[in-house]
Amino acid sequence: MSFMSLKERVSITGIGETAYSRGSGKSVLALQLEASLKAIEDAGLSPKDIDGIVPYSNSTVVAEDFITNFGIEDLRFSATTPLGGASCVAGIQAALLAVSSGLCNHVLLPIGRNGSSAGRIGMRVQQMPQFKLVGEHEMPVGAIAPAQLYAPMARRHMELYGTTSRQLGEIAVSTRTNACLNGNAMMSKPITIEDHQASRMISDPLRLLDCSLESDGGAAIVVSATERAKDLRNRPVLVMGIAEGHPDSPSVITQRPDLTRLGIAKAAPKAFKMAGVTPNDIHVAEVYDCFTYIVMCQLEDMGFCKKGEGGPFVESGAIRLGGKLPINTHGGLLSQAHMVGMNHVVELVRQLRGNGGKAQVKGAEVGLVTGYGDMGDGSIAILRRG
Repeated sequence: MSFMSLKERVSITGIGETAYSRGSGKSVLALQLEASLKAIEDAGLSPKDIDGIVPYSNSTVVAEDFITNFGIEDLRFSATTPLGGASCVAGIQAALLAVSSGLCNHVLLPIGRNGSSAGRIGMRVQQMPQFKLVGEHEMPVGAIAPAQLYAPMARRHMELYGTTSRQLGEIAVSTRTNACLNGNAMMSKPITIEDHQASRMISDPLRLLDCSLESDGGAAIVVSATERAKDLRNRPVLVMGIAEGHPDSPSVITQRPDLTRLGIAKAAPKAFKMAGVTPNDIHVAEVYDCFTYIVMCQLEDMGFCKKGEGGPFVESGAIRLGGKLPINTHGGLLSQAHMVGMNHVVELVRQLRGNGGKAQVKGAEVGLVTGYGDMGDGSIAILRRG
């Protein structure tokens, strides 16, 4: 079976998410179970219909927790995709393989975090498999938190291409504008470029408003065989193309030959080829936004603009609602919540179903969602309305 033959073999049939907050008072397991039940119900299934699970690897929750709590009698497949923020989209690829092989019918992908009330996202660095190499090369100069690790990438882009902080601010402002249209976003106060420029420096050149949130909450999806999806509750959203990619020197940023090239640069051409579309065919995109710079870099690496032209591209208004490529219509990690990107997948499905509410992109039929994790791992899924 070639990867091209996997096109549209599976669909996302169910989505669910909890309320997002800074202090849920709930455990990670409780948040994942809540979101998962909503996704299963949205698909018109029962928990016992789930026969595959891809839990988030950086979590204490495992597949057995769902067997116990949901009474699942025949779980045939479980796996993890340990790619940090690229895990959720990469998990769709794992689910695709499990379903396409005939091993499973319905695979659950849950995520839940209490990153605000029970721990900081900076702890993620210490959990990375490559932590020892980070300790050898990055930590001696004081880099330990994600913002400190990724700031040199942004600074290098600025030095090479003249990118400005105000251009990064456009990403923060447009994303916040979208969050203000979303009833389930942690941040609901509009901001301006001036607000962005006045926000305190976290790690030069990244300011506070360039950084994603610390959040409590949960999100989940169900991936099913497309032939079965037609009989379920909601209009299926088909997986046209999917891929993951890893950057050169994947364990250490400072040893990379090109600091401005991410793993998604390798993944995107494969996903577009599998889907049979080009960047010009994409109506809406949910782009992983741990930091504003990472959004801009992904847009370049996916081919929406040339390398070095990301700043003028976002500054032109292209990524706003009504623009050439509306992105992060829910508010993203910057302004809705940090759910490791699963909320991006949920939002894209809503958009392609036509259920995007006030932020609905008119005529959206084909969209993409990305993940970015650890030191530059990338994942991408191209979806279309069924």
